[in-house]
Amino acid sequence: MNQQMLGIIDATAYEPSLDELIRHRSLAALPFGGRYRLIDFMLSNFVNSNIHSVAVFPCNPTRSLLDHVGSGKQWDLDRKRHGLFLFPPSGKEEEFASKEFFQRHMEYLLRSTQKYVVVANSHVVGTIDFRRVLQRHLEAGADITELCYEGELLGMYVIERELLLHLFCAYEHAPADTLITFIRTCQDNLRKHIYEVPGYLMKIDSLTGYYRHSMSLLRPEIWKQVFTKEYPIYTKAKDEPPTKYASDAKVQNAMIANGSIIEGNIDSSLLFRSVKVGKGTIIRNSIIMQKSQIGDNCILDGVIIDKDVKIEDGTIITGTKQYPYVIRKGTVQGALMKS
Repeated sequence: MNQQMLGIIDATAYEPSLDELIRHRSLAALPFGGRYRLIDFMLSNFVNSNIHSVAVFPCNPTRSLLDHVGSGKQWDLDRKRHGLFLFPPSGKEEEFASKEFFQRHMEYLLRSTQKYVVVANSHVVGTIDFRRVLQRHLEAGADITELCYEGELLGMYVIERELLLHLFCAYEHAPADTLITFIRTCQDNLRKHIYEVPGYLMKIDSLTGYYRHSMSLLRPEIWKQVFTKEYPIYTKAKDEPPTKYASDAKVQNAMIANGSIIEGNIDSSLLFRSVKVGKGTIIRNSIIMQKSQIGDNCILDGVIIDKDVKIEDGTIITGTKQYPYVIRKGTVQGALMKS
């Protein structure tokens, strides 16, 4: 029996509460965990499950995501046969891909030889072995298997390719704005099986959730469940020198990526690559994305700073765990801003 799987990542999700962070990028391209993007986790789950033909359907804006995934080389998807296929929307289409958009790219499914299709989203972080999901799907004799975690449905499915093609024809006029919602709409008459994903998963669907799950990576017991030797997470490689620490810098309970220069105090925070932290500056409970520059004698607490932000000397910015203060990409914050 042909048990090969085809992977589709529906990367069209939009979460309004994350607008400050995804206004210039799709949710799939949102930086996470110091050096990754959210889509890295699902792409890695696919290749770790021996899925080597993967289609990604992103929404606008696409530039950041397309730049990150490139040809798929980092995930061993730059192949002569199968590999990574990107289907970005054209400028004439809706901001978010619709069911009609997927139907226009039906040829991808028609040309595929795999018997089964895995349809997943791009904003779940953690390890999923889809080979085990398929095995359970076959044992249950199901038409469609939906994944859940701790009782919450994830909007991920395993289904036969021919059945998915049939649904597109049979429910041609079904109201749906994404591929995932289309499948959810059309499964009433199907034999359905629920697969409970073991291990630890994070669903990034709100600003509070993004902050909370990011900070949880500072706990070794969580980190070890998300990043395992058996199921490595791949990402776009960056050639950066090791981080430099000044003699009077203090760092505790923090993740700091390569290429940074630390002269201040870092406590319970995540710093992405090439971040500059000035003398006398204190950063607590914060997320600082790549290439941001923090001046001298600043205090940042409960803050999410997007990439390429400049914080001028003496600036004090505070937020909370429930309402982290977000600073938009590429902006400059001065010493007069207090919150």
